[in-house]
Amino acid sequence: MYGTVARMRVKPGSDAKLEALGQEFVALKVPGFVGWMIFRADAGNNEYWMAVSFTDKEAYVANANSPEQAQRYEQIVALLESEPEWHDGEVVVSVP
Repeated sequence: MYGTVARMRVKPGSDAKLEALGQEFVALKVPGFVGWMIFRADAGNNEYWMAVSFTDKEAYVANANSPEQAQRYEQIVALLESEPEWHDGEVVVSVP
């Protein structure tokens, strides 16, 4: 598996919209998509962490480079105080 972890600071009042966009993404059934999780930091500073996984790097890159994902990305960025901080890599352990 392959995926990314993103650190984001969500604009105040936009957390529900971010969660809804995540649900919409799952409903699209993007090829190779395995799962995602969004964490809200306990610090209460609107910091979120998102982890997304795909079957392999090729599926991840295909999604990342698609025009459809570019549109979804713009919707996400509109809810954030700044660009996300991305950390891509191979998933070495995954336990459901």
